[in-house]
Amino acid sequence: MAIASAVHILVKTEEEAEHLKQKLAKGADFSLLAKKHSICPSGKRGGDLGEFRKGEMVKAFDQVVFTKPLYKVHGPVKTQFGYHLIKILYRK
Repeated sequence: MAIASAVHILVKTEEEAEHLKQKLAKGADFSLLAKKHSICPSGKRGGDLGEFRKGEMVKAFDQVVFTKPLYKVHGPVKTQFGYHLIKILYRK
């Protein structure tokens, strides 16, 4: 069973996600932006979701985490919760 770890920032709008992605591209700190902007409880931990198995997250989120390159910011990814910016830390 595949396992991964990721951090994310969850916001209500695609525009907000795009704005934060631009800040990250210019070198902003992912953890600080997550603490300030994320509406997910993980925001308090800098967006850290810890370790999770394939299938534990919603499908669109899972698909990014288990197929896209590591250490890059992916998104905005739309789910029923809002728009995510996702950075994959590892997969095994």
